[in-house]
Amino acid sequence: MCGICGVAGHKPAVPIIFDALKRLEYRGYDSAGIATIGPKGQIERVRAAGKLDHLKAALAETPIQGTTGIGHTRWATHGEPTANNAHPHKVGDVAVVHNGIIENYAELKAELEAKGAVFQSQTDSEVVAHLADGFLKQGATPEEAARQTFARLEGAYAIAMIFEGHDGLLIGARHGAPLAIGYGEGEMFLGSDSLALAPLTNRLCYLDDGDWCVLTPQSAVIYNRAGQVVERPIKTQPAGQAAQIGKDGYRHFMEKELHEHPAAIGQTLANLTDQATQSFKLPALPLDLATLPRITISACGSAYYAGLVGRYWLESLARLPVDIDVASELRYRQPHQPDRGLALLISQSGETADTLGVLRYLKDHDQAILSILNVDHSTMGRDSDAVIPTLAGPEISVASTKAFTAQLAVLGALAITVAQARGAIDAKRAAELTKALQAVPHKAVEILGGEAGVQAMAKVVAEARDVLFLGRGVCMPIAQEGALKLKEITYIHAEAYPAGELKHGPISLIDKTVPVVAIAPSTILFDKVISNLQEAKARGGRILAFTDKAGAAQLKGVAEHMVVLPDSDPFTAPLLYAIAVQMLAYEVALLKGTDVDQPRNLAKSVTVE
Repeated sequence: MCGICGVAGHKPAVPIIFDALKRLEYRGYDSAGIATIGPKGQIERVRAAGKLDHLKAALAETPIQGTTGIGHTRWATHGEPTANNAHPHKVGDVAVVHNGIIENYAELKAELEAKGAVFQSQTDSEVVAHLADGFLKQGATPEEAARQTFARLEGAYAIAMIFEGHDGLLIGARHGAPLAIGYGEGEMFLGSDSLALAPLTNRLCYLDDGDWCVLTPQSAVIYNRAGQVVERPIKTQPAGQAAQIGKDGYRHFMEKELHEHPAAIGQTLANLTDQATQSFKLPALPLDLATLPRITISACGSAYYAGLVGRYWLESLARLPVDIDVASELRYRQPHQPDRGLALLISQSGETADTLGVLRYLKDHDQAILSILNVDHSTMGRDSDAVIPTLAGPEISVASTKAFTAQLAVLGALAITVAQARGAIDAKRAAELTKALQAVPHKAVEILGGEAGVQAMAKVVAEARDVLFLGRGVCMPIAQEGALKLKEITYIHAEAYPAGELKHGPISLIDKTVPVVAIAPSTILFDKVISNLQEAKARGGRILAFTDKAGAAQLKGVAEHMVVLPDSDPFTAPLLYAIAVQMLAYEVALLKGTDVDQPRNLAKSVTVE
């Protein structure tokens, strides 16, 4: 949700922290701030509401110095996105940045106010600074004050602290929100994720839940929840990750990431392919796929829609029962789980709070955990029995694009493998489906070259206040993905419905001001879809269709605009049509003039409930 970073080193801290915040801005951009230990040992601080450009201007007006510091870019939870609510929070001799939610902050605040504390912000995070400063005033060392503070907190948090008069000291902690230590040469770093630290060092250590750490320029000491000194593995990150976060000449990160669909899908599938047999290989699991009683799928946002496609494939191909629910519901619905069942969790970041909650619930109920992740060293990755990685690379735009199709690629490979293991399809059919899936990257390139048709459709959608997306079968989740993308980056209200449900209520919404966007490959219940579209057209609806050549021939006179996609096996249609609906949302956003990469009220990685 929010992004935090810190440095204890020998070079000016502000440029290092500011650059790290730019790489973290996808996690939140409501406000930002930096605090350092100045030349005389005092805490110096600059904060600003809005995006990082505002902080840059504030730093130019009020420069701060020091080689030890912390920074924060905020997605507002408690308190409005104002400079006063921006982090770092400073109380007495301590400054704090925080990602997460302190669930017992109201209780702590009342306790502190009863002792005379005066709060300057509306945030829950400020209680952390008050607690730590209170312990300092009682004679505690910074390390003791931090330890006692962390012991009082309930909820999800990643925290970094600096202390007046203690240059070269940086203290961090995590519980339910990610935090990594970066090991440099004569300098140490803290960051919300590896992307923040990628240009600074390739040697990273990920704190476990309940860990806290004391950093100096030469050392890192990690303590567990019980206060014992522990060792956590230091991993070497792949070279070149930092180079992947530029726009490379594209107008927006989203545009760049749309054009990375073919590579993301191709790399993900290549990683899963046994070159000798040209079949897919999966990581070992502690159960037998052939006798698996059920799979439980859970995710949030676009990843949930990927899971819906996965359910369709697993049930239709492998004849395997699948239960699926959004993570924020499943973790509290607490459904009964079968003996030796499999939980399939999907996340781009591997840090999504609700999906992590589901992981822990299902693990407690003896389900094997298989996760599909773009960051396999994330918290979910470390807590899973097995991980299938999506090799989509960093995704900076808040609206997910290439990570979604990479997830679909993994789910397609998984469905083929499970279906063959269960005897639901033979080797010949498995080979046909595998070949169709491996042909998707080439077809994706064709789609990305068809911008003109999408742009013509976008002009109709951009004029609308409400839009309906329709799909049937395995394309229904793609209609949902299209509606979500349009809402996210254009702020146009959009809803998705199974096309067959149109006459059961939604058709009452249709008139000439409501475009109807159909996901309509000719190979998937097409005759039914045409009938549904004719019903909508008869009520004045403006029909816009994504289809193929055969479908386009039959939709003449029905659809006002069509985008003709490459012919494909119906099994792979979701991947191709997903790219097209994402392109539509992007082109509409350009026409509307909205902030494509950083839409209002959203953040990339949702690490709080």
